[in-house]
Amino acid sequence: MKQIAFIFCCSLLFASCYQPERNCSNFHVGTFEFETLLNGELVKTTFVRNDSIEIDYFEGKSDTASIRWINDCEYIVQKVNPKSMSEEKAIHMKILTTDNDIYTFEYGLVGATNKQRGTAKKIK
Repeated sequence: MKQIAFIFCCSLLFASCYQPERNCSNFHVGTFEFETLLNGELVKTTFVRNDSIEIDYFEGKSDTASIRWINDCEYIVQKVNPKSMSEEKAIHMKILTTDNDIYTFEYGLVGATNKQRGTAKKIK
């Protein structure tokens, strides 16, 4: 019985040490695609990011936002020319995991507790 308890404790110890891969610096610059459901329809956004600017392309329109990196895996996005009060609000982005050319992220308005998740793929 003591051996089973020891093995169980050891397995918990090793399992709790697992850290998902996060090579966030690979995703600071490039061209990316993000797909999401919008009103029940799957839509695709393409965005080009350099270290401080991101340009989003959605349904034939482009939009520019500034980027401020908090650390290697987190940044704040702020639209450069907001057209409404809701567009003036900054969005906090956090890269959770990376895998080759794909990263999973969490995002939400700065200061808000409601967060959503998404996955983006680096295409260039």
